[in-house]
Amino acid sequence: MWLERVDRIVTRFLLATASVHTTAAAADYLDGRLDADDEVVVLTVDEPGVPARDASDAVNVARSRLLPATVTVREREGDPAAAVRATLDETDADELLVGSRRGDPDAVPSGESDAALGSTTRALLGTVDVPVIVLPAPDL
Repeated sequence: MWLERVDRIVTRFLLATASVHTTAAAADYLDGRLDADDEVVVLTVDEPGVPARDASDAVNVARSRLLPATVTVREREGDPAAAVRATLDETDADELLVGSRRGDPDAVPSGESDAALGSTTRALLGTVDVPVIVLPAPDL
């Protein structure tokens, strides 16, 4: 009897999130793609003027909806795009998951005609060395 050994490829995802909406969209995207060997690194960035509760709630959603993968949390302060780049370097992630904008489906950046993508997402596209998945804003 021949036994075939199949090595499982472990995937590490970096989820940059500031809201439950973005985290829920990531969970929908990853549904059926995650195995127990995979890891999802959830990154929240503390920004002035943004309620910390939003990030905390986003982490809670990740911990409950991203099973069976291992979920780890990284918290940073400052510029979100710089924090994402630093975390990509530290974690050696295979894919980056970001929301199209902060996560509020009704948010339209003031003074910007391109409301489809927020400033952080625009700053990351084409400037990181991993595939970037831009998650759609959910319909509420």
